[in-house]
Amino acid sequence: MTKIINILLSSVLLFAGCGDTEKKEKKLAPGRLDFNAIRDIAFYEGKRRFSSGLSFNELGFQQEPSWVIKFKSNDTVEVYSPEEKKMFPFFITYDHGNVYNFAKNYFRIKKISEDSLVFQRLHLERKVISKDMQSDVHMTLYTKETIEKKLKTTLEKLRRPTAEDTIYIKQLTDKANRTPASTNSAFAARVPVHFTPLSNIIRVQKKNDNDPVTGITVYDYMFPRYRIEIARAYKDFGYEFSAVVDTKGKIHLGGFGNVVPEHREARKKTLQAIIDVYLHNLLRISPGTTLGIPHPSEIKLIVVGKTGSN
Repeated sequence: MTKIINILLSSVLLFAGCGDTEKKEKKLAPGRLDFNAIRDIAFYEGKRRFSSGLSFNELGFQQEPSWVIKFKSNDTVEVYSPEEKKMFPFFITYDHGNVYNFAKNYFRIKKISEDSLVFQRLHLERKVISKDMQSDVHMTLYTKETIEKKLKTTLEKLRRPTAEDTIYIKQLTDKANRTPASTNSAFAARVPVHFTPLSNIIRVQKKNDNDPVTGITVYDYMFPRYRIEIARAYKDFGYEFSAVVDTKGKIHLGGFGNVVPEHREARKKTLQAIIDVYLHNLLRISPGTTLGIPHPSEIKLIVVGKTGSN
């Protein structure tokens, strides 16, 4: 009887041991990366560039490194929120190839190691990866030890625009200055146009475009909008139009809509008169700048005139 019990006990232990081995040797689905190899390591984004190697493109859009991430497992990653000043967890969803979704973004993961990560952030249109600048975003993240000991720098210095970026902005500025009234050569200013009222009959409000999900202003400098209210105007009016502000602070009329073709020329003259009579005389206009360089940039204006006082 004792012998039979020992045999049964041995069999149970054998099968239990096999189960543990199978659990330890459980593999990821084919094609998936193993994030456990870098689990609990904090990575700080040091570079975000276009495929050109530059932080800017011809539209004036700047890639700004800001991410801090930490993989907790093959299914979870933590991402730092500068607004909340803490890490938030997100599920990792595998898509295909080396494409993953987490933190409300799609990424092609190009490199993972214990000292650095390289991601390509992707933009999808109807589940198809777009081939425009929205998918031309290349992020490099490092550990603190790598930044300090291997790169021998600081995160703050690593994130700064490069000398090549400055040269590129100067080239774009030279091109824009050749045709200062053109929307084709003007580009977005990292420090947008600023209006300072010279009279109490005019008020300016810069409108913020907030992200509908987070409520945070995102890339607001790309499409700056201003509401300008003028008291004691010659009549009540309200117009919306685009304009280019050149390096001297002169406003050049751009596009406008909501007018039938036969009235277009009259509308153009009206808008130009509002710019020349009111805006140029009642405002001090500081041009937009990028990396400290003034340059022509396009803005949107909503100008409202009222015959009454403020």
